[in-house]
Amino acid sequence: MDWRDDAIVLSTRKLGENSVRLSVLTRDYGRYAGMVRGATSKSMRGTLEPGNEVRVGWSARLAEHLGQFRCELTGAHVADILLSPGPLMALSSACAMLEVTLPEREAHSSLYHGTVALLSALKSDQWLAAYIRWEVGLLDALGYALQFDRCAATDATENLCFVSPKSGRAVSEAAGAAYRDRLLLLPAFLAGQRATQSNRETDLYDQCRQGLKLTGFFIHRDIFEVKGVKPVAARDRLVSHVWRLHDMVEK
Repeated sequence: MDWRDDAIVLSTRKLGENSVRLSVLTRDYGRYAGMVRGATSKSMRGTLEPGNEVRVGWSARLAEHLGQFRCELTGAHVADILLSPGPLMALSSACAMLEVTLPEREAHSSLYHGTVALLSALKSDQWLAAYIRWEVGLLDALGYALQFDRCAATDATENLCFVSPKSGRAVSEAAGAAYRDRLLLLPAFLAGQRATQSNRETDLYDQCRQGLKLTGFFIHRDIFEVKGVKPVAARDRLVSHVWRLHDMVEK
């Protein structure tokens, strides 16, 4: 068994003195694990940081074996955001979420490409909105797609303001006004031109806080609870960081 593919490093775990168990998200083979020998050598230093892009070769005698990886660094994204706490936390959160939610050896090429796009977006001022869009994509890839294109109650495609926690579908301002306490807010950057004017005028940072609440609700209910997975600490740290920044701005 032998193949080569592009991949994103998700995690490493020490095996013996000089080897690690490496977990990656590949373009064509999904989430895969394997051993990397000599991972602590000078030539490999910095290569296996979670979030880096690598070209991997995997080989094993039988398909069910752990196998071994050969790795070549193709994108050192961690180094580019090392001094930016928010984007660095978002990167850690994305890698940890992929590690615990994706089944092994199941192809998710669209999610791979979405994650590659996120790695670039984390270097921009729009990093937090990009991360939230990525979480929407993760939910979609796992079978829990959210729909923001039309109202679940009236089929309207304008003035979308809320999201139904039951269906994950958008709800218009008129249809949801009487039930607003039971609905989730739909940030304008996710609804686009379908959003209400007042939502489009809301500060982007406040919209991102709404977005984290929105995706967090469905992630906890539909993924963590269903799969019996503990909440991902890296995501919790990101959320806490965003709320602390907001409190600092408010003061």
